[in-house]
Amino acid sequence: MQVFMVGGAVRDELLGVPVKDRDWVVIGATPEDMLALGYRPVGKDFPVFLHPRNNEEYALARTERKSGHGYAGFAVHAAPDVSLEDDLLRRDLTINAMARDEHGTLIDPHGGQRDLQARLLRHVSPAFAEDPVRILRIARFAARFDGFSIAPETLELMRAMVTHGEVEHLVAERVWQEFARGLMERTPSRMLTMLRECGALARLLPEVERLFGVPQPARHHPEIDTGVHVLAVLDHAAAAGRPLAVRWACLLHDLGKGDTPADMLPHHYGHEAASATHALAVSERLKAPADCRDLAVLLAREHGNLHRAAELRPATLVALFERTDALRRPERFELLLQGAESDYYGRPGKALPEYHPAALLRAALATVRAVDAGAVARACRDKAHIAEQVRTARIAALK
Repeated sequence: MQVFMVGGAVRDELLGVPVKDRDWVVIGATPEDMLALGYRPVGKDFPVFLHPRNNEEYALARTERKSGHGYAGFAVHAAPDVSLEDDLLRRDLTINAMARDEHGTLIDPHGGQRDLQARLLRHVSPAFAEDPVRILRIARFAARFDGFSIAPETLELMRAMVTHGEVEHLVAERVWQEFARGLMERTPSRMLTMLRECGALARLLPEVERLFGVPQPARHHPEIDTGVHVLAVLDHAAAAGRPLAVRWACLLHDLGKGDTPADMLPHHYGHEAASATHALAVSERLKAPADCRDLAVLLAREHGNLHRAAELRPATLVALFERTDALRRPERFELLLQGAESDYYGRPGKALPEYHPAALLRAALATVRAVDAGAVARACRDKAHIAEQVRTARIAALK
């Protein structure tokens, strides 16, 4: 039995970046051998075990053969006669198909170290085309590793996969999983750009694809493409360390602009309602978590109002807080402000003054929440008018 460290841990060591998780491949062993040594089985589709002391994953070497459509359409063979080279051959990218033995010797049959030095994402074998998830994975790697490009032959293979309809067989849960991970990478715009280059974005997120070529409103520099603006908003949210819900909301906040008739451009009158409708539909289609879905709908519907906070009357501000449930959920309202701030700063090449609406809205919300609703209710003689009296008190406090 031989054990090799494989995949991302080897890649990250060579890149000189911290290794978060170590994966191991075991050659020449059976599941019974692993159980006898105290390893705990966790794999459902193929034999994966947790080390009895450090809980790191150890997988028996395996091969995969295409048996159907989509990422699940594979027949897996794991047996003692599967070699390390066989196991590395099934992997997606050369930079992920390296291993180290117990002595630290690098095993690199596909030139992964060379491609790391060249900052190149290259597929290992034609079997790459058998799994459409790899399109999303390679786009996610592009978002993680700045300066890496996709090898021309790999990009051509990805385009062929899209043309042949492989991405249509991806299930929503897996698409969301990869998008969520990609959005949390260093430069998430690169993931979207790579998906556009191979044609996958138009299949997976056609609502976002439609934004490219649509000018921004006249007051917001119409020479800036709306799709480019959305990518800049997304990267601002990433640079600011925003959580996944904010980044998802930033990606979807302007979808209604894709519905604007050509004769109205560059104006987008009332696009917020359409943006909210699209944000809900996309989130539900990809089965995004409720917090991501709800924040995306709120930002799409309200970002224009948030930007105009200084122009809003006290009664309108109170109505805004009520619509967004800010009084009961101030933490979510803070995330909404973070998304609006990224939207404001998402103007490529534009030096903008400080974003003041966020501070104004935080102060206004604190003022409204400071109103003692209980005291107002107790002083109200007609209990049917309590809600009206509380609202009046809140408006008075803002005035």
